[in-house]
Amino acid sequence: MQRIPTPIEQLIIEHGIIERVLHALSGMSQRLDRGEHIQPSAFYRIFDFLVDFADRRHHRKEERCLFPALGLQGVPRDTGPLGMLLQEHCTGRALIAQMKRAASALGNGDPAAAAQFAELARTYVELLREHIQKENNVLFRLAGKLLDERSLQSVQDDFDEAEPDLAAAHVRYQHEAEELERAWAL
Repeated sequence: MQRIPTPIEQLIIEHGIIERVLHALSGMSQRLDRGEHIQPSAFYRIFDFLVDFADRRHHRKEERCLFPALGLQGVPRDTGPLGMLLQEHCTGRALIAQMKRAASALGNGDPAAAAQFAELARTYVELLREHIQKENNVLFRLAGKLLDERSLQSVQDDFDEAEPDLAAAHVRYQHEAEELERAWAL
């Protein structure tokens, strides 16, 4: 029988899925820098993934399940690591909104929008790659020390409630991330 990943392991798996799409987004920005044309549908496929998987699913589980469990162990939410990570989630959302505007302008024929999108994409990719490293190497290690079996089961119960289709979602988004990476990564 296969062991079910812990909540922390699930988040790390999701980071790997997100990193594939960051690789695709990085390739997309490099192609724009080289003057290549990209169909607007490609931008929106990336946005759909980032908004639905990275933010609505992954970040929501962190913000509504893991971070409160750490708060119960005395980790302050508004300062320190959690405060910084929450701020980075907000910054990421703002960058996605800016990329959407730049993609729309590019689709409407604004030649300056390609460089703007590429710069925003590089900023977003760098932010999320560093963010993932902080979570994997600092926050999740801290969680491993602070959360006992009972606390982890509570986080898992919250995950199950927040995302009852977790296993199917991982397969679906892993497939989508692989397709995006194949299409756009350089």
